[in-house]
Amino acid sequence: MAALTSLTQLASGNPVYENYYRQVDPGNTGRVGPTEAALFLKKSGLPDITLGKIWDLADPDGKGFLDKQGFYVALRLVACAQNGQDVSLSSLSLTVPPPKFMDTSSPSLSATSSTSDSHWAVRPEEKGKFDGIFESLAPVNGLLSGEKVKPVLINSKLPLDVLGRVWDLSDIDKDGHLDKDEFAVVTFLADTPIVP
Repeated sequence: MAALTSLTQLASGNPVYENYYRQVDPGNTGRVGPTEAALFLKKSGLPDITLGKIWDLADPDGKGFLDKQGFYVALRLVACAQNGQDVSLSSLSLTVPPPKFMDTSSPSLSATSSTSDSHWAVRPEEKGKFDGIFESLAPVNGLLSGEKVKPVLINSKLPLDVLGRVWDLSDIDKDGHLDKDEFAVVTFLADTPIVP
């Protein structure tokens, strides 16, 4: 935890980190949801497997969201990975340039978005569609098993390793099942075109 404390001290007041944080938490709620974090961090250009490791280190208690300190940990680990350093807690104390992300000047992270959303997230109309699909798969006690979700994911035509990472990022509580919100995340990520 000393590494996390020193990171907060290092990142506090850093205008680059503050700017990135404001983009994912414009209301300053102190929480960055998994969708916002995943979509923002994907702009780093790092492979999904690396981003999954970064998430696990930034959210060590499995809360399913990042507080400001956790987001700073994620940013620092992205910077480490972009500079050829290991993605590990021991790397947090290294001096590296701030992380770089594609198109961070725009509050809308989707180049093809036709809405004026303040950030790239599951839009209400998409959430309604995903909720309908969720209900059509007959959830048990509000949850869908991996077996029930698998055909939906396979239909995306993404490689299996990518689908595995999408599942890992979406199954926030790591229980092997998806609730309605987790299902919206998994479906959104599987349907979102990946721009190289």
